[in-house]
Amino acid sequence: MKNSIIRKLLSAAVISSATVSTNISAQNLSVTITNLTHGLAFTPALVAAHDTSGNLFDTGSAASANLQAMAEGGALSGLQNDLDAITATHTSAGAPLMAGSSVTLTLNTDTAPANTKLSVVAMMLPTNDGFIGLDAADIPAAAGTYTFYLNAYDAGTEANDELITGGGAPGVAGIPGDPGAMAGSGATGGVAGTDSNNNVHVHRGAIGDDDLSGGNSDLDNTVHRWLNPVARVTLVVK
Repeated sequence: MKNSIIRKLLSAAVISSATVSTNISAQNLSVTITNLTHGLAFTPALVAAHDTSGNLFDTGSAASANLQAMAEGGALSGLQNDLDAITATHTSAGAPLMAGSSVTLTLNTDTAPANTKLSVVAMMLPTNDGFIGLDAADIPAAAGTYTFYLNAYDAGTEANDELITGGGAPGVAGIPGDPGAMAGSGATGGVAGTDSNNNVHVHRGAIGDDDLSGGNSDLDNTVHRWLNPVARVTLVVK
C-alpha cells in the first residue's frame, strides 16, 4: 500500500512538472521562413503572435489600406501599428528573402500569454500585389517543431499587369522591381486588365512572356512563374 501511494505521488509530480514546463516553454518561438520559389523574392517579412481579436488579412474580404501598402510596396509600418493596437508580439526581417533562402526570427510572449495565434506576411517580387500569408494559425502549446506551407495571395487591389515601373505606393500601378534582376523591361499594355475579384484571394500566378525587351509582360515566363505553396514556415516552440 505504501509503495502504491509513493508511485501515485511521483506520477502526479511528473505530470505537474511536465505541465509547468510546457506552459513556460511555449512562450519562446523560433520562426523560420523559407522561400520555395524558383525566381521570386520576398520583401522583409512580418511575423506576429497575437490574440483572437485580430489578424493581418481575411481571404474573401477586401484588403485593408495597410495590407494594400504591404502587398503593393512591401511597407510594414501600417500593419505593425495594427498589431500594436491589439498588443501583439511582432518582429520583422531586415532584408528581402531571395529564392531558395531562409530567415529565422524569434518571438517571446512571456508578457502576453493571450497571443496564441501566428500570422506571417511578406510581399512577393516581382508581382503587382501578391504576398505570402499565414493567417492566425494556432500556436501549439506543446514544445516541438511544426511546419506550415504558405500560399501566394493576391490583395485584389491592383491589376496584375506585370509591368515593372518602379511603382509600389498604393494606387500607383506597376511593380516596384525585381530583386533577382532577371526581369525584362519595355513591355506595353500589360497582360491583365482590372481584376474581377477585388477581395483577397489565392493568386493565379504570373503569366510572363519570353520577350525581355518588349511584349506584354516584363516577367520572364521561364523564371517568374510559380505554383503553390510558395513558402514554408517552420515553427519551433521551445
